[in-house]
Amino acid sequence: MGTIQDKLNILASTTEAAVQSLSQEELEEEKKNASVVDYKMVTFSLAGKDYAIDIMKVKEIAKAGNFTYVPNTLPFVLGVYNLRGEIIPIIDLRLFFNIEIPPHDSNVLENMLIVQVGEQFFGVVVDVIDKVVGIQKSTIQPPHPLFGDINIKYISGVVEAQRHLYILLDIDKIFGLRTPEEERLLAETARAQLEDRQAAAAEIAAREEAARQAEETAKSSGKKNAAKKVEEPAKEEKKAVDLNFIYDSLKNLKKFYVSAVNEEWIKSRYEQWEKERGEGNTQLQNESDADEFLKPFFSKFNGTWWSEPYASEIAKALPDNPAKNIVVWNPGCGKGFESYSLACLLKKRYPNAHIRIYAHDIDLLNVSNAPLMTVSSEVSTDWYQPYVTKTSGGSYTFTKEIKDMIMFEYHDCVHTNNLPPIDLVFARDLFSFLPEASQKSILDDFGEKVKGNGVIIVGENENIAIPGWSKKQSGSVAVYSK
Repeated sequence: MGTIQDKLNILASTTEAAVQSLSQEELEEEKKNASVVDYKMVTFSLAGKDYAIDIMKVKEIAKAGNFTYVPNTLPFVLGVYNLRGEIIPIIDLRLFFNIEIPPHDSNVLENMLIVQVGEQFFGVVVDVIDKVVGIQKSTIQPPHPLFGDINIKYISGVVEAQRHLYILLDIDKIFGLRTPEEERLLAETARAQLEDRQAAAAEIAAREEAARQAEETAKSSGKKNAAKKVEEPAKEEKKAVDLNFIYDSLKNLKKFYVSAVNEEWIKSRYEQWEKERGEGNTQLQNESDADEFLKPFFSKFNGTWWSEPYASEIAKALPDNPAKNIVVWNPGCGKGFESYSLACLLKKRYPNAHIRIYAHDIDLLNVSNAPLMTVSSEVSTDWYQPYVTKTSGGSYTFTKEIKDMIMFEYHDCVHTNNLPPIDLVFARDLFSFLPEASQKSILDDFGEKVKGNGVIIVGENENIAIPGWSKKQSGSVAVYSK
């Protein structure tokens, strides 16, 4: 074993050998770097690899265990912890990054970083917490996927310090928080778009006035054809301005965002709307007008039980899948009609598979009540019959097998999730109610998380574009696959 003095001697000789192995230039560089420290980070390890977090994000370091379990949460959420009277969520960074955890006693205290993201504190469990390391901020290199087994979007940089290569994590990105700079850019973009539309409206108004004056001049001089030529482009420009105002009204009244996902439908609907309301009366004055405008947009059986023909149509659109485990993501699940219908359909379509549906929504009341949903006697005798049971109180509900397939969770799909590789994304009429930047982010998420033989189904009046994916129409159902 050796005495403590022996160990110190070995350490001293090892350190001396390390210093001697450096060239004079390297030694001078090390001294220079050590003399100018403008950035500090807390270092730790995950599965033997070195990671770090900006020290300004770390409130404290703690050891804790026996966290209070919270039902219906994602696998990496260990529970909540009482930190001197403040209840904070605890996540396991190893599970978040799909890193295997060696078996250990559940009573063992975990190493935990208490981090601050915005106004919220979180506990982050890691393998080993090392030390605080000071560096020059200029030495941080851009992230590269070769430096870690985790998604590059969660890495803010890579830095070499004290003969270790550290992967610097972006804790804000991990928890889905937008930086002040991102918020500023979004605000500037929105302001610029509004100014452009106002300028366009002013320009069109000026051209309309010029067209009106030209028409009066043409009438007085008998040159009506010339006035007509001026009037026609003015009408087209007025239509474009009307559409822009409708875009803004839908966003403000219904949080419906017009983009490439739905623009084709919006323009077609505008033509129909103009015929219904009459020229000059197309603007959406209130929420009732917006509801009426959007009424034809929604997919069949949105917010209600599916008919048997529609369920069969969905079943035909789904590919054969011999997998033993099938993972489904149903973001925007609402009250649960769609999730339960999907569960019954998938049980029929893939009878031998173990199916797991992650049903997410941002309405806490909906996801809280969905597991308790009952069905009417009419529905219980429809195609749902094999999957429905009668309770002791005389009401009808879904069988335990169907209920166990679905995990209803409160979750905003624009934030980070840690779902396993996905076989089917079922997201009808969801994209149109997300800002354009969020639409792009989720499409990137789909492209990254859906398996090679997986499929995506969106709303009947929505179109998505993911590089390497194509659209195939099956009846009224559009299926996207690689």
